[in-house]
Amino acid sequence: MSNRLPPAWAKHLKTQPSARAVSPKAASPKAQPNAGPPRNQADDMLLRQALELQKAEQLPEAEELCLKVLARTPNHPLAFYILGTLGIGYDNEKALRYFARAVAEDPRNPYYHLSLGEAYLQLSEFTPAIRHIQHALDLKPDLVEALCTLGDAYNAFDKGEMALPLFEKALKIDRDHPLARMGLPHALASLGRMEEAAVHLKEAIERRIAVPAAYNALVHTRKYTEEPPELAAILAELRDPAHGAEGAAALHHAAGKLLNDLRHYKEAMDHFKKGNQAGGQKFDLENYRRWVDAMIETFTPEMVASMAAHGSPSEVPVFVVGMPRSGTTLTEQICASHPDVHGAGELSKLRRMANGIGLAHRSDANLGKSMATITPALTRALAEEHLSYLRERAPDSLRIVDKMPHNFELIGLIGILFPNARIIHCRRDAIDNCVSCFVLQFNKAHSYSADLQTLGLYYREYDRLLRHWKKVLPGRIFENRYETLIENQEEQSRRLIDYLGLPWDDACLRFFDKDRSVNTYSRWQVRQPIYKSSVKRWKNYESEIQPLIEALGDLAEV
Repeated sequence: MSNRLPPAWAKHLKTQPSARAVSPKAASPKAQPNAGPPRNQADDMLLRQALELQKAEQLPEAEELCLKVLARTPNHPLAFYILGTLGIGYDNEKALRYFARAVAEDPRNPYYHLSLGEAYLQLSEFTPAIRHIQHALDLKPDLVEALCTLGDAYNAFDKGEMALPLFEKALKIDRDHPLARMGLPHALASLGRMEEAAVHLKEAIERRIAVPAAYNALVHTRKYTEEPPELAAILAELRDPAHGAEGAAALHHAAGKLLNDLRHYKEAMDHFKKGNQAGGQKFDLENYRRWVDAMIETFTPEMVASMAAHGSPSEVPVFVVGMPRSGTTLTEQICASHPDVHGAGELSKLRRMANGIGLAHRSDANLGKSMATITPALTRALAEEHLSYLRERAPDSLRIVDKMPHNFELIGLIGILFPNARIIHCRRDAIDNCVSCFVLQFNKAHSYSADLQTLGLYYREYDRLLRHWKKVLPGRIFENRYETLIENQEEQSRRLIDYLGLPWDDACLRFFDKDRSVNTYSRWQVRQPIYKSSVKRWKNYESEIQPLIEALGDLAEV
């Protein structure tokens, strides 16, 4: 999406000589040629160059040209807009600021509102996201991208049923739009309607729309017990270089998932490895180690205890943390089945807050200096802001669960802001957990999982940080062992609900009947009763994963 611009925006740039004055408002991507004075010719040429640089992923150079335009023509909305698109995926806060300035300069432009809404959505700020996307639709009711993005927003906001008619409307406008074709089955799958999702995904494949992504989504709608025709089709698609590296990664992971279901483990792992290699992701492990060192050095028990005195006493927040694929979705689903608990899904709010106060993954960051700037008043303000954010989702719930696994990195901050918050740490057999990460096509935020040795070493850093947090907050972190939950569901579920300070409810045993959106890779599993086939699953791959086992060292229970 980093180079997505409103359709055909460039044709509205006027590069021919013109004696008329510059009008910033004429920068609207959908402005008609006779809607007002054309832009300054030099500005237009610079913005065209910026677009080409952006397509070539030369982002600093593209940014420089946009800033040059703003120096010549202050408050140029299209320059603000392009600057916003440059920030997507790299600095979403920056993208949001620039899109907001574009909207302020040209509030009648639906594409500016849509992009601002998308930026808010990237940051899990659902209320302003929905407001701006809806405004885009008020200005242009047939804007397919806005219909689909609003559907995505409702889906992520646990309102999946509201998403479905939006995708259906988008498909009526454009039967072959990739966002609509893929958005509808995604919404259906998040609601547990897997068979319907599969029908739409097969139709997308037949129409040759987003084929690799569609196959990857299709194979995750069910578990296969006999070889389906899709396997041969996926292997054939892999011979088509037109799918590119990203498409190849999706197809390899799809083939691997099918072969794993069919118990052809060696072939499956071969595809998983090729899929991760095709993704080309690299992870700076040394930088991450230095950051973990700094977190441990900064967040001492004494510092956290003294700062926590100024946090919020609320017991509403519940944080479910752990490595991805450690049982966090299952744990949230069990908790959210209680009538007094709302499962809010994976929220990025805490991460944004942490980055804002200087806790981002940077080896050169002075974390101690950053935390020293947090006054008692700011601590209270941050806690109240976060609490209000949670309350938007479920004003009357006694507990609201934020299930962002990687908040395990920020347990010290949680302890400061919410000294009475519940923290549930999900832990799973280390080798099982890592293999489960390796076989999925994660995004770049999880680039540590693309290489077996790196993944094992990363897991050791995760374990090291968790051991520190247990010293910082002794007795505060409930460890929910996946294997214990699988072995004795009711006993462990009762412990979970007791830890939340709530009376037991039998609905927690039927978590798979819970009618709510689930947007993680576990959305199929959490619709099923507890099953034990995922315990010690790694033994199927033992000969293929020795670099992982060696990297895990004493954490590998072989």
